[in-house]
Amino acid sequence: MPIAGVEQPQIIQIDDALRLSRFDGDYAFALPWYRNEETVYLVDGNREIYDLRKLRNMYRYLQERGELYFIQLLQDGKYVAIGDVTFWRDDMPIVIDTPYRNRGIGKKVVAALVRRAVELGYDCIYVNDIYDYNIGSQKCFVSAGFVPVEKTNNGRRYKLTLR
Repeated sequence: MPIAGVEQPQIIQIDDALRLSRFDGDYAFALPWYRNEETVYLVDGNREIYDLRKLRNMYRYLQERGELYFIQLLQDGKYVAIGDVTFWRDDMPIVIDTPYRNRGIGKKVVAALVRRAVELGYDCIYVNDIYDYNIGSQKCFVSAGFVPVEKTNNGRRYKLTLR
């Protein structure tokens, strides 16, 4: 279930070539992202790659907490999913497929979801845990104004004050 009492947009257009598309239950195409050990290590802290059952359970878990989107990039006139992100007040887990990292996409996605938080009237939002070794995510969220507020077992919790 998305955020209680809030209508989740079907599409959040970020720019001419980048958008977020509401999760529609089709996810098998995303399995290769989660079969990459490095990706799994960055998001889960281990290298246990996913199978379809684990992927389904992850998406079910995320969809129960917030607005789940696929990150889509326009390529050859067609939008192609290159990652996923879930948004709710207490977290914003994001995964971008390896070939699309370090291109500013994550920063644009985070900025769009910060705008969403402002639209919803939130006073602050959090990223629950970014591992100490996930430098890319740290840089992405810090560049959007998030600051570390609490030490976790393997990293830090980040907060962005909106008003």
